[in-house]
Amino acid sequence: MEEGSPLAKNSMNSKLSARIWANILSLFLWGIVGITATVGFAPTALALEYNKEILVDTDFSGRDLTDSSFTKANLRQSNFSHANLHGVSFFAANLESANLEGSDLTNATLDSARLVRANLTNALLQGAFAANARFDGAIIDGADFTDALLRSDEQKKLCKLAKGTNPITGRDTRDTLFCP
Repeated sequence: MEEGSPLAKNSMNSKLSARIWANILSLFLWGIVGITATVGFAPTALALEYNKEILVDTDFSGRDLTDSSFTKANLRQSNFSHANLHGVSFFAANLESANLEGSDLTNATLDSARLVRANLTNALLQGAFAANARFDGAIIDGADFTDALLRSDEQKKLCKLAKGTNPITGRDTRDTLFCP
């Protein structure tokens, strides 16, 4: 085909037209994806990483920290009261004297965490992985430990302290710990 011939111009026009339609279709699909992602769905929290951070006496109260990570963080005396900590990793974190009152620790990782003298009043620890966690002197009034994985010696220590009923689940703390 010669450049400038009607056949060559037709071929170039059809290629250009195909490109334009492909771009329009692409923009349309991205628009639908964007609308679907924002309409009808609750906004999700952005998972944050605080690994190995020194956050002594920090206020996280009432925040949505879903799926965030505090691995090996120093959180001594920090305030997590009424925070959404669903799925959060506190692996080997220092939560000594931390306020976790009314927090949602459902499916959280507390393995090797130090919760000495922590306030877990009315906290939800359903499905939490807390093997090797230390709870010496913790306040657990009304906490729900349903399906939480605990070492048997820690579970026995917690049974000595356990009292109250969780206001959200209606479960007795002693029952969720399988206390005798």
